[in-house]
Amino acid sequence: MRLGINLGYWGAGMDADNLAVAQEADRLGYSVCWAAEAYGSDAPTVLSWVAAQTERIDVGSGIFQIPARAPAMTAMTAATLDSLSGGRFRLGLGVSGPQVSEGWYGVRFDKPLARTREYVEIIRKAMSRERLSHEGEHWTLPLPDGPGKPIKLTVHPVREEIPLYIAAIGPKNLEQTGEIADGALLIFFSPEHAEETTLRHLRAGREKAGKELTGFDVCPTVPMAVGDDVHALADQFRPYTALYVGGMGSRKQNFYNRLAQRMGYEREAAVIQDKYLDGDKDGASAAVPHELIDSTTLLGSVDRIADRMRAYAEAGVTTLSLAPAGFTREERIAGLRAGVEALEKAGVAS
Repeated sequence: MRLGINLGYWGAGMDADNLAVAQEADRLGYSVCWAAEAYGSDAPTVLSWVAAQTERIDVGSGIFQIPARAPAMTAMTAATLDSLSGGRFRLGLGVSGPQVSEGWYGVRFDKPLARTREYVEIIRKAMSRERLSHEGEHWTLPLPDGPGKPIKLTVHPVREEIPLYIAAIGPKNLEQTGEIADGALLIFFSPEHAEETTLRHLRAGREKAGKELTGFDVCPTVPMAVGDDVHALADQFRPYTALYVGGMGSRKQNFYNRLAQRMGYEREAAVIQDKYLDGDKDGASAAVPHELIDSTTLLGSVDRIADRMRAYAEAGVTTLSLAPAGFTREERIAGLRAGVEALEKAGVAS
C-alpha cells in the first residue's frame, strides 16, 4: 500500500501552506498529491503549480468535474499536465452532483453513468492521438452537417496511457468504474464494510472487462488526526461527516447518505439528513455515530493508526490518500510525517 495526500480545495487563504504540504509529501516519498475542485479553485491550475515545484510525487485531479469541460478539453489538459510534469499526472474524473452540475455549470444531471462512459471513451480516443470521431447519446464529434472534421491531438503525452480514475460511491457507478477505469477514488471507505459496499462491485466490473482487481488502484481519501483522545479527535470530523451524509444532496438523492445506510446506519443517516436539511447543523453533527467516524478515519496514536492502516491494506486498498487534520502548516506536516511512521510500523508499504 502506498500513501497519497489530498490537498482538497485551494483559495481559502492557505495556498502557501498547501504548497509546503505538497513539497513535504514529495520529500517524504508520498506517491501522489490530489487536488479537488467544486465551484471555487480549479484543479488543473493548482496541479500545474504543484508539479512545477515538486520533483517526484505524482499530481492527480481529485476530481475534474465532467460537466465542467468537454471531453476533448479534458484530454488536452491531461496531455499538457502529463507533459509539463514529466509523466507524473493522474486523471481523476467525476460527475459532481445535481446542485453543482445544474446550478453552476447549467448541465442537466441526467444519466450520469452513460455520460461518464461516453466521456471516458472520447478521452481515451483523443489521448491515443487517432482522429477523433464519436457518435453517442451525449456527444457527437464532429457535429453533422457542418464544417467540422475529425482531427487529432497535437500534444504528445509523456506516456502512452495516463492513469484514469473515477470517483465512485454507488454500486452501479463502482461496477462501471471497475470496468472502464484504472482506479477508483473513494470517500468514507470503511475496511470493515469494504467488501459489501465497494470491492464486490469493483470486482464485478473488472470481470466484465475480462480483468482482475489486481493492478487496479483502490484509492480512498481518509481524514487523519493524531493524538491520545480518540473521541475528541473524532469530534473534529463530526461537521464534515454531517455535511456529506446530511447535506450533500436532496432527501431523494444523496449518495453519501445511501452509503451510510449500506454500512448499517439507516436510522442514523435519516436523522442526520433530517436535522441538516432542516437547518440544525449542530444537531446533525451530534447525531453522527462515533463508530461511523472512527471506521472511516485514522484516529489516535501512531500505533493505533498503524493498526488501522493494516486493516485498510488487508481490505484491498492500494493507495491510501491522507487528509491530515489541522489549520496550520505545522499541524498538517506533522500529520504527513506521522502517516509515514505509521505505514512503516504497519509493515504494509509497497
